[in-house]
Amino acid sequence: MADSEFPPQELVQVAESERLMKLKEAFITKYGAPPAFYARAPGRVNLIGEHIDYCGYAVLPMALEQDILAAVTPMQTKIIQLANTNPVYLDYAVHINNIHIDTAKPLWHYYFLCGFKGIQEHFNLPVSSGINCMVDGTIPASSGLSSSSALVCCAGLITTIANQKVLSKVELAEICAKCERYIGTEGGGMDQSISFLAEKGTAKLIEFNPLRATNVKLPRGAVFVIANSCREMNKAATAHFNIRVVECRLAAKILAKAKGYEWQKLSKLGDLQTELGVSLETMLSTVEQMLHPELYSREEVCQHLGISQEELCSSILSQNTQDVTSFKLYQRAKHVYTEASRVLQFKRVCDEAPANALRLLGELMNQSHVSCRDMYECSCPELDQLVDICMQSGAVGSRLTGAGWGGCTVSMVPTEKLDSFLTKVQEVYYEANVQRAALQTQRLFATQPGGGAAVYHES
Repeated sequence: MADSEFPPQELVQVAESERLMKLKEAFITKYGAPPAFYARAPGRVNLIGEHIDYCGYAVLPMALEQDILAAVTPMQTKIIQLANTNPVYLDYAVHINNIHIDTAKPLWHYYFLCGFKGIQEHFNLPVSSGINCMVDGTIPASSGLSSSSALVCCAGLITTIANQKVLSKVELAEICAKCERYIGTEGGGMDQSISFLAEKGTAKLIEFNPLRATNVKLPRGAVFVIANSCREMNKAATAHFNIRVVECRLAAKILAKAKGYEWQKLSKLGDLQTELGVSLETMLSTVEQMLHPELYSREEVCQHLGISQEELCSSILSQNTQDVTSFKLYQRAKHVYTEASRVLQFKRVCDEAPANALRLLGELMNQSHVSCRDMYECSCPELDQLVDICMQSGAVGSRLTGAGWGGCTVSMVPTEKLDSFLTKVQEVYYEANVQRAALQTQRLFATQPGGGAAVYHES
């Protein structure tokens, strides 16, 4: 399946799928006629490579079987009508020329509008098709499994089909990565890339500039288990995520200036390594020599770069980091360079499949979590507790996955220990806590690598 192809369009027997039947019935109840087509975009779990995609480094995710599935009919009305099978998410309607995305209040329909607007602007569509749409999601929300990006991707795919346009998977991934910024998230493109480029049965090494994906065969004898900490985190609703993006940007610029490069043009730690033409190990030594572990004040940053505070605000800080007064540059850069190295080691172990592959991969996952916790500070007490419980329950490796500050862990569990692992984590983490025990969300499940985005037509 080539990355240059449009996502697959398949004929399906709707009556043979309980989920599609329910979605079709809900659509008919809402809009009075059956949908013209269906579209899906999967969530993802990142096995290793956290917070480095926006620094220009490769990541190693796999798509989940959990997804966003939508029933759709293009309309001549110039109105986008959105409904959701989950009553928590309220109906929404807007004229295609009056789209407004409120970054201060990231409601579910704004993610759909990101995807719509991205395609509309890409094709410069003066008059785009209206849409009647019913959405059904099986990815737990705000759990670090990319439910929001999957909705953006699904909307981008729907808008492309509704307007009878054609884009490759890579083009769709790149457009959807850019347009998610309408809601204020400065991500790096991993979520959208795996959503479009995934193939059933394999994880992917995803590299950027240019975007490309390489199959990674996961080891035999182990499964990956997702465990939801039950602490929600919406990265568009908090500045935590964008502060880290800005800290990495500042570290890249200060290191570039210290090395005599045009720091104004460099904003990614990965680009700096490319410019210097050195190894990740050398970059790590450079960080340790040239950055200090203590906080950098605004004044110190401006002094290093030779700019005013006004220039810092207007040309480097993002909209929701304007009030940040101090930055951790040493820790963030150290995490990025060590995590980028762990991704490459993880792929190498998968490719070479040595006898002790599970132990080696587990160690890399554990190191990744420690770095996320201590250097990037994107964990939380619930995630740390859950990782400890997963390790004590038989996992060979466990780490937070997704942005962090809540959401899920991913653990690699030997196949023969899966049943006892699930039982123990269920007892110790979920049933021992009244609030968690009461939550009906999909909180603990083993998963296989799922397929990428697709369009379905009823046969």
